[in-house]
Amino acid sequence: MTDAAVPSSGFSGAEAKSLHQPDARTRKRNAAERRFRLYGLAAVCTGLLALVVLLTSILSQGLPAFQQTYVKAEIFLTPEQLDPSGTRDPEEIAKVLTFSYSPIIKGSLTALAEDLQQSGAPDITPDMLAGMISGAANAQLRDYVIANPDEIGQTVEFEFLANARIDQYLKGKVTRESAALDSRVDVAQLNAADELVNRGVMEQRFNWDFITAPDASENRPEAAGLGVALLGSLYMMLIVLFLALPIGVAASIYLEEFAKKNVWTDIIEVNISNLAAVPSIVFGILGLAIFINWMHLPNSAPIVGGLVLTLMTLPTIIIATRASLKAVPPSIRDAALGVGASKMQAVFHHVLPLAAPGILTGTIIGLAQALGETAPLLLIGMVAFVRDYPDAPPAGLFEPATGLPVQVYNFTQRADPAFVERASGAIIVLLVFLVVMNLIAIILRRRFERRW
Repeated sequence: MTDAAVPSSGFSGAEAKSLHQPDARTRKRNAAERRFRLYGLAAVCTGLLALVVLLTSILSQGLPAFQQTYVKAEIFLTPEQLDPSGTRDPEEIAKVLTFSYSPIIKGSLTALAEDLQQSGAPDITPDMLAGMISGAANAQLRDYVIANPDEIGQTVEFEFLANARIDQYLKGKVTRESAALDSRVDVAQLNAADELVNRGVMEQRFNWDFITAPDASENRPEAAGLGVALLGSLYMMLIVLFLALPIGVAASIYLEEFAKKNVWTDIIEVNISNLAAVPSIVFGILGLAIFINWMHLPNSAPIVGGLVLTLMTLPTIIIATRASLKAVPPSIRDAALGVGASKMQAVFHHVLPLAAPGILTGTIIGLAQALGETAPLLLIGMVAFVRDYPDAPPAGLFEPATGLPVQVYNFTQRADPAFVERASGAIIVLLVFLVVMNLIAIILRRRFERRW
């Protein structure tokens, strides 16, 4: 086989060129293509590197929040103090004030210090141990007694939360140099913590309370949890799901299948697209003006947060639903109408089931977007400190609560460095929810998607 030659151009002196030998222009074009590929690869690598750095930073700071330090002690639950009536009635026991548990805890710490001194740790005193446990110890013991009234009068092994400084020391974030400058801990307590760990009196383990417990005051970061925030986010997502999905799908079906194409529908479509790009804080201002100032709904309630997030999520669901409806071939509609189906039957019996995967995907993505929103919730008062769990719906929808992103914001605004760890841990929980929701959307799309 011989190389094909390019015909002569007709000019004298023109040289024949082989198609297998690229000329200067071809080499230039190929070089430009290679450079573009390298630019794209560099952009992808840069994005992945930034993601790795971000996740490494969050995980390194947040994973320790799921581990907590506890101090073991033998507690004698004095009946005279905890249940004067002797009825073991939880309602009567609950009437005992929290500070009434202080003498019981002090007595147990005194006994623990004496045992440690007899076993060769003379520097550990009851006052030192008292300064090493959390300020939430009284409430912690009170909750245990109310939940287990039959154990009053017995000696039980109880685990107190260590305070934030001791916990951070065992996690490597507090040093003896920093303790010398800190008024909330001293070097002697750090030495005592090492001794308690060696003797098995103090240990670290997984902390379920970080996920289930409510928030705590600024002086007790070791007791702060995400329970109320998770419950508030769940309530708001339920409201968004039950309002945004039917309204968004109904509006999309009408606009795409039934509405006449005129200037009014064009205006509506443009405004829906614009609403999808409106900053979320604008929806917060709208919710504050309408739902709180005009409708007088309670501040910091999941019902208000859910309504605001519904308004914010509707454009996303409408756009995704309309795109799914457009993806169904017109032949499906024509075939249904050709065999005698009405317009509504063609839409609801044929078009809508085929568009359902895209609709569900758009809905889940909209919910994931709403779950991570903070600005609109701040404007309606969900930044407030909330200790009590809201009741079950519907009453709980009108009670004070907060959201997971707002809880992250709250943690970052507090002075104690231990709250930085708490904030990173809350971000990890939030990212897990977002990843799970996006994975569900991907699975639904790949499982039910049809290519035409």
